[in-house]
Amino acid sequence: MAPTPEDYLAAVRRETARFRAVLAEADLEVAVPTCPGWTAADLLHHLAEVQWFWSRVLSENVTEDPDLDEPVRAEDRAGLLAFLDRAHDALTDQLASLDPGEHRWSWAEEQTVGFTLRRQAHEALVHRLDAELAVGAARAEVDPDLAADGVDEALRVMFGGVPRWATFTPGDGAVLRIAATDTGDAWTIVLGRFAGIAPSGTTYDEPMLDVLDGSDAPTPGATVSAAAADLDAWLWNRPTLGPVDRDGDDDALRALQEILDAGID
Repeated sequence: MAPTPEDYLAAVRRETARFRAVLAEADLEVAVPTCPGWTAADLLHHLAEVQWFWSRVLSENVTEDPDLDEPVRAEDRAGLLAFLDRAHDALTDQLASLDPGEHRWSWAEEQTVGFTLRRQAHEALVHRLDAELAVGAARAEVDPDLAADGVDEALRVMFGGVPRWATFTPGDGAVLRIAATDTGDAWTIVLGRFAGIAPSGTTYDEPMLDVLDGSDAPTPGATVSAAAADLDAWLWNRPTLGPVDRDGDDDALRALQEILDAGID
């Protein structure tokens, strides 16, 4: 079942609270294996800065690409935690008070408060996983419906989604099914190439995937299946707790893995 706005807001709060609890007493100099070059202190500052940035976008009614000064980074644990607390309170206050359909800037095609609400729920979840991994903490339970929605967001928005200035050209029959074994959700994706010139002037021509909707989608040649939380982690190049089963066309599976290994910009 797709999360509601209330579910997303609860997830932002829950996942950030877990993230904070994991790092509150941890060695902040330990490396974060899933964020190369980062320490736990870097991770702590990052999530705080992300939540600070989006709280500003929401509170200042930003509807165009913003140019916000970066906040000064705190030098110690107490300062980093205090910054996270301030940023989190500001973000959740805005998310709780605004209509999800209200216009706000985002880097994606969707320009709404609701986009930020959904994105920040998954941002907090993924970085909570990073924090647990960095300090060797046991992974707390991941809500299956939130994880399935994370798979949907990763496929449609983070890896997929074609902006108006670009084109997507499907490849030669590389169609796969992604299936969440615990929630029953499934997605049919096609592999191809993404090409175009962004408004910034950057030229793109690279492998990409796109989600196919409708009953007339081609029959998949390969399937990737796992529990929703494991699919979500796998798509974000984070370790899974359970198996991710792959069946079918080896070439298609290999090409998909290469797209995922390249990561999300």
